[in-house]
Amino acid sequence: MLPETMTVIEAREAGGPEVLVAGMRPVPKPAADEVLIAVEAAGINRPDVLQRQGLYPPPKGASDLLGLEVAGPVIAVGETVTRFKEGDFVCALVNGGGYAEFAVAPEATTLLAPDGLDAVQAAALPETIFTVWHNVFERGGLKPGDWLLVHGGASGIGTTAIQLATALGAKVIVTVGDGAKAKACEALGAVHAINYREEDFVEVVRAVTEKHGADAILDMVGGDYIERNLKAAALEGHIVQIAFLEGSKVEIDLMRLMMRRLTLTGSTLRLKRPETKARMAEAIEERIWPLIAQGKFKPVIDSTFKLEEAAEAHKRIDDPAHIGKIVLKTT
Repeated sequence: MLPETMTVIEAREAGGPEVLVAGMRPVPKPAADEVLIAVEAAGINRPDVLQRQGLYPPPKGASDLLGLEVAGPVIAVGETVTRFKEGDFVCALVNGGGYAEFAVAPEATTLLAPDGLDAVQAAALPETIFTVWHNVFERGGLKPGDWLLVHGGASGIGTTAIQLATALGAKVIVTVGDGAKAKACEALGAVHAINYREEDFVEVVRAVTEKHGADAILDMVGGDYIERNLKAAALEGHIVQIAFLEGSKVEIDLMRLMMRRLTLTGSTLRLKRPETKARMAEAIEERIWPLIAQGKFKPVIDSTFKLEEAAEAHKRIDDPAHIGKIVLKTT
């Protein structure tokens, strides 16, 4: 029998990690097209930090709680749900509500957890997999043999992009902030890791690719990287912006974009239409899940924290030293 209430993590106001505190809420009930998951683990992502800071409000109708990805068993299903039943072990992309003991998730963005992964590993998948699949392969058009440049190579997004691009036949260059991160990225398959504190990534990319440039660039930094990406891109390359850690308001010369026939694009995952996410979920199950079964991809876990330690977990994601995903556990 389900309890009536559950422990959740609430942001009592906009601010630093210290605003995250434990609270009690009613256990949510799944809508007709949703499943209710007993959350065993929930991934932490950069959008959670932005929401905590008051810079990224949840979509209309979504939970105000942080948390965009969860894993655990299905314990109830809505009346129109056909793909899942009680007891199925799943991971899911949600629009909010992940930092809790129970969460509802749309059937369309819920996936059976890959065999061989535990709850922590499964919870580290949805947000990063959806983001990388859509932005690198769909928007970025990455193909076998192409060069991919990933800024922030040691992040959860970065470690995912390295492995997936390599597994699907591309060559990856990353930017990182220190030698330990460089070694970690190269161990995952990156052809070359650039320490941005010591080297100009534009010059290194041109040298490593023998002046070809990067066919696709995944950028979460922004700032002056935006102009430099135009210089590092290959002819008819794709530059995909997914965040702006160094700012989004910049002055750039678009003549290079025109002369080299570049595509500069970007997207946010949370606001995409449900049918778009459903299509992405189908592609991920078809293309990415087999790579996990074959041992070609495995989420990199930096650290885990108890649900009640969410503030400490957010201190860790704010620490540039982390490598891979940070995950909350309820058990």
